[in-house]
Amino acid sequence: MVVFWLIAAGVLFVVEMMTLTFYLLWLSIGALAGGVVSLFVPESILFQVVIGSLVALGLTLFSKPLVSKFRSSRGFKDTGTEIVGRQGVVIEPIEQGRYGQVKVGGDTWSASSDQYLGKDEVVRVVKRGTTIIEVERWGDMN
Repeated sequence: MVVFWLIAAGVLFVVEMMTLTFYLLWLSIGALAGGVVSLFVPESILFQVVIGSLVALGLTLFSKPLVSKFRSSRGFKDTGTEIVGRQGVVIEPIEQGRYGQVKVGGDTWSASSDQYLGKDEVVRVVKRGTTIIEVERWGDMN
């Protein structure tokens, strides 16, 4: 059962790295807690699930006020909103309904757009999701 918990924790951690939130990280730590419990009580699956769930729930509840306080602190910059309005260059064409690649600053992002954008076109970031940005042609600003 330990292997199951370690695999679950690893998968949740990898997915967490792609989403840039903390929720899956807390679930990953909860799965690790379930794995530790399974070392001592290998037959009690219900107890493992309950401990893992309580750890994940506790981390979620106690981290929310801390994150809120951190975000409201002086000098905090949210990198997610900082990219909106910046200029980028298309390095892989973007077709409607499909993702392409855009380089903004030194970073490469998956990007979507309402219009076709060819390679090397200059674009502006209009919105940022968790890992995907929405762009428009630089000259199409409203």
